[in-house]
Amino acid sequence: MALEQKLSLKLAQKLVMTPSLQQAIKLLQMTRMELDTLLTQELVENPVLEESSEIEEEAAPTPEEQPEPVNGNEIDHNESMENIDLDAYFGDYWEGSGSSSMMEEREEPPIENSLSREPDLYDHLLWQLHMAEVTPRQREIAELIIGNLNPDGFLVATPEEIREMGDHEGEDRQYTMEEILEALELVRSFDPPGIACHDLPESLLLQMDTLGVEDAVGALARRMVAEAWDLFLRRQFPAVAKKLGVELAELEEALELIRTLETHPGRKFSTDRPHYIEPDVFVRRVGDEYVIQLNDDGLPRLRVSRAYRRMLQTMRTEGRQSEAQQFIKDKIRSAVWLIKSLDQRQRTIYKVAASIIRQQREFLDKGIDNLRPMVLRDVAEDIGMHESTVSRVVSNKYMHTHRGLFPMKFFFHSGIDREYGDNISSLTVKRKIEQLIQAEDPKHPLSDSELMRILNREGIQIARRTVAKYRDELNIPSSTDRKQIF
Repeated sequence: MALEQKLSLKLAQKLVMTPSLQQAIKLLQMTRMELDTLLTQELVENPVLEESSEIEEEAAPTPEEQPEPVNGNEIDHNESMENIDLDAYFGDYWEGSGSSSMMEEREEPPIENSLSREPDLYDHLLWQLHMAEVTPRQREIAELIIGNLNPDGFLVATPEEIREMGDHEGEDRQYTMEEILEALELVRSFDPPGIACHDLPESLLLQMDTLGVEDAVGALARRMVAEAWDLFLRRQFPAVAKKLGVELAELEEALELIRTLETHPGRKFSTDRPHYIEPDVFVRRVGDEYVIQLNDDGLPRLRVSRAYRRMLQTMRTEGRQSEAQQFIKDKIRSAVWLIKSLDQRQRTIYKVAASIIRQQREFLDKGIDNLRPMVLRDVAEDIGMHESTVSRVVSNKYMHTHRGLFPMKFFFHSGIDREYGDNISSLTVKRKIEQLIQAEDPKHPLSDSELMRILNREGIQIARRTVAKYRDELNIPSSTDRKQIF
């Protein structure tokens, strides 16, 4: 068998993802914060890009445009200096230190403009520890215990592990178990009640001890937590009453006492703050029409620098070929492509938002009960784009309407068949399930099968497992967990 070489031509169509195209796709799915960060970075890295403003600064006057001196005479600087009272001008510096006089005349900002960090659980406990009269050795152990608390106030290290933390300090620094337990009791006496415990039952018992509940109700609540915790978690109150040897009605006051306790002792010292969402699209109602406005506030407005364009034009006129010219050409090409990609991004978001408004007009006019089923394909066919493009547009984008602020993905839901009329949105079905559960009898809650039969009577064809799925997505417990004994 002989080997031979041949030349052949082949014509084929192929989709190539160029870096520029990848950048355009990346821009399309970015959030406003990510886009702002990218544009700021591009302004730093690309010298050709600059931020334009609404009001352009006036150009500096040329020498020919400079104003003439008064009366056509030149200014006599010597005569001007003679008219200045130098003793008064430099008096503060000659009389003493210039810095001191400046500091005396300086106006300090008001105290209400000062910023401070709110203390967290760690700071609050350390403050109490430093105010307590303890030995330096006991303070060290207590600081170790406080440092091993999670944000909820529970201790994540055992006394044995805390003892091992002091072994590396040498034999004279090793902690005894008695010292650790004594420091642990000290930390548990601090505010808030119930901290430095290993689990929730221990924390609840400590909170009841701190509250000083000594009556029969408190004693029963302690027994319920200590002896029947697993049954209590599963809300099997008849079994709890049987195990404790009491009547079921006697548990009611004890349950109310436990409900008043804090399940996360360190929660009120949490430093988490809400993250505010900035919408990408505003939809305003003007008469009977809806007007779409893209939110570009805060984003830099980019343009290609005029100075670099003139510089490149000069190089071309003079016929010079250099690395600097090629560098400027590459940067201008990159800047122009970025500006075009941003414009295309805004146009695409506008098209998708307009299509959503057209197809969800009933929701905007009448409310959530009129939200129609819609998938990505519906919008893609309406605006003549691919589904993947629509998916990138609606990802992490928000739309502000007079009905509220919604993620753009909120308007896309599958439909459920009905015996009469058009299909109904799955979100509308979830709302009906939530309303049925809110109106149920707490002592006789509706099961998933009963919810299915009620929806079927309204013409909504839905299975029991779908009802259970929607109930879980709404974070609603099962009928067994919702049942109230008292």
